Amino acid sequence: MLPDLHHGMNIDKSLDDNARSRFVMTLRGYVLNDVANQMRDTYEREVAPQAASNMTGANLDGDDVHDALLDEPIFKFYSSIRYNAQEMCHRAVIPAIDREHDNLKARAEALDGTPTRTGSLTLDPSLDVPNYVEGIDVHLMPGSYVTGEAEGDLRAGSIYDNAISVFAFGQMGDQMDDIGQSMSKFVRHIYPDFNPQKILDVGCTIGHNTLPWAQEYPDADVHAVDVAAPLLRYAHARAQSMAVPVHFHQQSGEALQFEDESFDVVFSSMFLHELPRAAIKNFMKEVHRVLRPGGLLLNMELPPNNHMHAYDQFFLDWDSHYNNEPFYKNFRDMDSKALCAEAGFETSTFFDAAVPQYTLISPERFEELLVLNPDAETLGKTGVLARDTCHRYAFGAWK
Repeated sequence: MLPDLHHGMNIDKSLDDNARSRFVMTLRGYVLNDVANQMRDTYEREVAPQAASNMTGANLDGDDVHDALLDEPIFKFYSSIRYNAQEMCHRAVIPAIDREHDNLKARAEALDGTPTRTGSLTLDPSLDVPNYVEGIDVHLMPGSYVTGEAEGDLRAGSIYDNAISVFAFGQMGDQMDDIGQSMSKFVRHIYPDFNPQKILDVGCTIGHNTLPWAQEYPDADVHAVDVAAPLLRYAHARAQSMAVPVHFHQQSGEALQFEDESFDVVFSSMFLHELPRAAIKNFMKEVHRVLRPGGLLLNMELPPNNHMHAYDQFFLDWDSHYNNEPFYKNFRDMDSKALCAEAGFETSTFFDAAVPQYTLISPERFEELLVLNPDAETLGKTGVLARDTCHRYAFGAWK
């Protein structure tokens, strides 16, 4: 399966481009399935008994598993291949993007002038991009999200879109929007009488998980923010090419430039684990401020460590050590309910959920597998591929 993008900002790829992408997709599938299973088997058969004996009287956690595996050849093999495969996701697509960038810019400019498309883009050149974005090549992406700040540059957005297509090897839907589809469908199904009129996506990157909200709630006014101008330029052009009206703004989630009580939904996806703790708390307070009474906060995120077995903690936290995501584990060690309460939400309104991937299954199967307020065993399996889908972790609260 070729990782083509099904929208107007797709790039023309040569046979060599496609061959590179297919190779990386296959390599990632190999390391995350075959090698990962071998590593787990080795741990359970050979490493766990010794690790447990060294921890007499204490419970193992993910850090203990990591320490126990560090010198094991299978762990070194797994980490080496996975790290290089992550870098290859970007290296596989960059040559075609460099070759096509002028064409992408021209298409973006033409789309922006189309009167039938009603989305908008508002950039703030004075915005101080935080160091936790600008100073880190997040996900090992060269230049991170802010590479190419020149006027009209949208290279970082195209790299992200095309690289995540390779990265996901078919697990994120045709538009890489499975998270947005799954979460908006979750809200529609669980809260059928809720009819939001104004929706905000914070940390939207290229808007791939924003657009499903506009499609699910077509009468709503949908806004999205991010700090990176190259991502937002691309996000706006992408949305315009799909004729989905979304208003993109260059803003920080720590200091939203919207009035108090102005949104019915504030949504984020895989965003909080990219923030240091202080920034997470600032974001949560801002969400509480801009939500209307009766409004919904919904975060799709990594599952919390305190509900997972030690090996699963270790397996997910690999990214924190080796994928340039230094805040990943810190977030997973936080308590979601306490985080909401500290921001001002009533604890009685808190919820979490195990949400299946909507694009991989039928609507009927989605509703069957959806679990609101799951027990610890179910919650501990979020993020793990099951028989026909993977459940994603979500949490939030009502104001």
